Amino acid sequence: MTLRIHQTLPETRGLWDRLAYARQIVRTEATALGLVADRLSATFLEAVDLIYHCTGRIALTGTGKSADIAQKITGTLNSTGTRAYLLDATKAMHGDLGMVAPQDVVIALSHSGESEEIVRLLPSLRSLAHGVIGLTSNANSTLARHADVAIVIGPLDEACPLKLAPSTSTTAMAAVGDAMSFVLSEMRNFGAEDFARFHPAGSLGRKLMKVDHLMRQGAALRTALLTDTERSVFSQANYRGRRTGAVLLLDEQGKLAGLFTDSDLARLFTQRRDQAIDRPISEVMTHSPITVKTSSRLMEAIEIIQERKISELPVVDEAGKPVGLLDITDLIGLVPVEEELAAVA
Repeated sequence: MTLRIHQTLPETRGLWDRLAYARQIVRTEATALGLVADRLSATFLEAVDLIYHCTGRIALTGTGKSADIAQKITGTLNSTGTRAYLLDATKAMHGDLGMVAPQDVVIALSHSGESEEIVRLLPSLRSLAHGVIGLTSNANSTLARHADVAIVIGPLDEACPLKLAPSTSTTAMAAVGDAMSFVLSEMRNFGAEDFARFHPAGSLGRKLMKVDHLMRQGAALRTALLTDTERSVFSQANYRGRRTGAVLLLDEQGKLAGLFTDSDLARLFTQRRDQAIDRPISEVMTHSPITVKTSSRLMEAIEIIQERKISELPVVDEAGKPVGLLDITDLIGLVPVEEELAAVA
């Protein structure tokens, strides 16, 4: 059964409702996706199992717009735990087949299943790779008949008014590629932590980054004992790196017991409590300061700093011992401008 959705255009193109027509195009492709979803069968699972048990990498190949979709699926597979690479069909005919290893699985995309380059590559791909998966609309095509597993999305009318430009078919292929990628990621128990390792940059990287990527640690931390006086603490100069305005105060077990900042020191002078300088710092410290664990995400820590209006946030391990410190000066420029504006609104 072919999906046919009639699209009507006014005879006078200058008067047509372009927005209504755009919506019609999107609805055409959405309807097609529903049809393709219903057509998925056991062969889809066979393809997923073949990829899941692959000990090599997944090679994706196609021609024209199918090659563009192959590239998109390659990126999605890589970012969700399945190692993949793009095999240019034309270059493969002239030597690039050498990148295909015996343990690899190839996914070949062709709407018609009769793309010349793909058909010519099939014998070589079958001999070089562990398996070949075909993704096509034509169940009777050369690709479908000669692939080890064929995912057939069935006949679809293109959304293009001429019914020529790849549109609905490429949308369907991309959706099936997403379905394969995400089913595989679930099978691999691929979680947010794994995803974060593959996305260290940009806003996505910021959201997934852990605090230990940016926290000050080691010799850059200022630490002292509860029994130390303020004078002795602030006269120390045995730390390296950028100066931080917070001192981490430790108990006898080395656990974080309090926090004392430059702001606390300034407050004592303002209140004319100069004599406190030679008293134990524990008398004027902040008891039970707000902390985060090393497993916390950086954006969670930034939200705490914004909500509590603090400048320093200690990072502790499972035993409660300080292992790092987030200083607000290190976070400047990390939060998008719109988030900064929302924080002060």
